[in-house]
Amino acid sequence: MKKLSFKKNKKQFKDTEYEASNQTIIVPPKEVKISVIDYDADFFEEKMMDNLKNLYDYKENDHTSWINIEGTHDAQIIKRLGWLYHLHPVLQEAVCRENQRAKIDFYEHNIFVVLQMLSYNDTIDDLETEQISIVLGEKYLITFQEGKEGDVFDDIRVNLRGSSKQKLRNAGSSYLFYVLLDAIIDNYFLILEKITDKLESLEIKIIRDQASKDPTYELYEYKQRLMTVRKAIRPLRDIVGQLSREDNKIIRESGFYLRGLYQRITQVVEDTENHIEMSSNLLNMYLSVIGQRTNQVMKTLTIFSAIFMPLTFIAGVYGMNFENMPELKWKYGYLIVMILMGVFSGLAYWFFKRMKWL
Repeated sequence: MKKLSFKKNKKQFKDTEYEASNQTIIVPPKEVKISVIDYDADFFEEKMMDNLKNLYDYKENDHTSWINIEGTHDAQIIKRLGWLYHLHPVLQEAVCRENQRAKIDFYEHNIFVVLQMLSYNDTIDDLETEQISIVLGEKYLITFQEGKEGDVFDDIRVNLRGSSKQKLRNAGSSYLFYVLLDAIIDNYFLILEKITDKLESLEIKIIRDQASKDPTYELYEYKQRLMTVRKAIRPLRDIVGQLSREDNKIIRESGFYLRGLYQRITQVVEDTENHIEMSSNLLNMYLSVIGQRTNQVMKTLTIFSAIFMPLTFIAGVYGMNFENMPELKWKYGYLIVMILMGVFSGLAYWFFKRMKWL
C-alpha cells in the first residue's frame, strides 16, 4: 500500500490550505455542521466548529476525539481531514459517494466503514434511510452523515457528558465505534417492533373480517420496508463478523464486544426474515378469507337458486296458457299450486338444513 506523506507542522496546517500556495482558512459551507467531542476519564469537551483549522489541537492531545460532520460533503473539508488524519485518497472519494452498499476497508492508519442508519418516521408512517460513513483511528473516530435531522446517537452523547466512571469515558475510540454500531442495531430492533405491531394489528382485522379496505397494498408496503431493513443489515453482519476476526491494533480492544454484537445482528437478520414471511402469510390469509367469503356468497346464491328452481318450473308450466290445460279453469287450482310451492320450498329447506349446508 502506497503511503502518503503528512509532514507539515501545526503552524503550516493553520496557515496554509491543503495543496494550495495561497494562505487561506477553509470555512465549511453553511449547510455543513461540524461537532467535536473530546474526552477521557478525567476530561470532557464538546463544541461546534465553524472551520477545521483547530482540529490539529485534538489530533495532538492524548484524548479520544469524536468528530461528527453533518451535511453536504464538501471536497475541501474532506481533503483537510485527509491531510490531518491520514485518510487515503480512495477513502476520501468513498466518503463523498452516495447510495453505497455497506462495506469495510482497512488502511494503514485507519478503518473505513459505510453502512445504513435507519429510522422510522411516525409522522409519515414510513422508513427513512441515511448513509453514514465512519473512519476509525487509534485515538479518533470521524462520522460523516448526510445531514438529515436527528440521529440515533443522542443517548451516547448523554453518556459521554455524564460521570467519568462510565466505561465509555475510560475506553478508547474502538469502544466508541462499537457503541455507535450497537446504537444503530438497537434502532433496527425498534423498527422491527413498530412494523410487527402494525402487522399484528392488520392480522387481527383480517381474521375478524374488520378490514375497512383492501390491505393488499398496505401489506406490500410493510414487506418493502422489511426488505429495506434486510438489505441494510445483511452486509452489516458481514462487516461486524470480519471485524471480530480481524487482528488489527485499532480494533483489537473491542473484539470481544464485536463478537457479541455479531450475535445481535444475526438475531435482527432472522427476525427480519421471519417478518417478511409473516407479511407473505398475511397476504395469503387475506386472499384465503376473500376466497372463503366468495364461496359463502356463491353457496347462499346456489341454495336460493335450488329452492326457487321447482317454484319457477311450476309457475312456468301454468303460465303457458294453452287452451287444453284442464287445471286452468279449476276453482281451487291457484290454492293447490301455492300449497305445492310451499311444500317444495319446505322440503328443500329441510334437506339443506339436514345436510348442514345452511
